[in-house]
Amino acid sequence: MDLAYAAGRAGGTMPAVLNAANEQVVELFLQERIRYVQIADLIKHVCDRHNCVSNPELEDILEADKWARNAVIEQVLLKV
Repeated sequence: MDLAYAAGRAGGTMPAVLNAANEQVVELFLQERIRYVQIADLIKHVCDRHNCVSNPELEDILEADKWARNAVIEQVLLKV
């Protein structure tokens, strides 16, 4: 919950990044590629790496979503 509140306070593209990272991490968990205990850490890592756009246009949000999903996969591949 702390990550969600922090993303909401940050605003901009951060909520989209949090959501996309969460969806990607859960998908990887369901595929048994990561453990449950890794979920929050992976999401936090991706959010920490994101350069938030303060007043995003739709294109910025879509790009942030794509970036976050790729960042999760990249992070998982690095740990394998």
